Amino acid sequence: MKQFLFLLSVGILVTSVNAQTFSDHYYQRKALFESTPDTENEIIFLGNSITEGGDWKALFPNVNAVNRGISGDVTAGILNRLSEVTSSQPKKIFLLIGTNDLARGKSKSYVVDHVASILHEIQKDSENTEIFLQSILPVNPKVGDKFSGHKSNQQLIMSVNRSLEELAKRNNVSFIDLHKRFRNAKGALKPKFTYDGLHLSKQGYKKWKRVLRPYVN
Repeated sequence: MKQFLFLLSVGILVTSVNAQTFSDHYYQRKALFESTPDTENEIIFLGNSITEGGDWKALFPNVNAVNRGISGDVTAGILNRLSEVTSSQPKKIFLLIGTNDLARGKSKSYVVDHVASILHEIQKDSENTEIFLQSILPVNPKVGDKFSGHKSNQQLIMSVNRSLEELAKRNNVSFIDLHKRFRNAKGALKPKFTYDGLHLSKQGYKKWKRVLRPYVN
């Protein structure tokens, strides 16, 4: 009986240790990134599904654009895979992260603290990389019938963005206010830039390109 209980406890321990922290998609993308050779002068677009959905090589064909977006990613996920991002000593990193954290109930301070850790790690491991911290995009509760957890955070997103801008200043990092460029008079994501109230449409990515062009080139 004692042996059975011991084996059971070991089994529980192993299960606990091996339990996935992130999604299958996350680990598949992470493995793909890690198996891809580093190249020179990478300009990395780092974030969640909104970043993953961008065809950055087509949007910026004259630079070495690298997509490091993973659908569903959160600040902890970025930290967990950051060594692969910095291993090439990229020329520039454009970071957009945080909306999934907020949708999962994480606090403003949690998101800001984790972004601060991301910035610190990049600056420590790739000191010549120019970092561009982008504000969290607005959402639109009136477009689409999914992602209610994200769409209820309109005011919280704006509050987090103010703190992210302050964080960028303290860390000598460029801040790009996407929220201001994508919102309507009511502070919501303009319908023409989205197909579901959270993710960007083709027009949304074209807009994003126009916003980023002066920083990328």
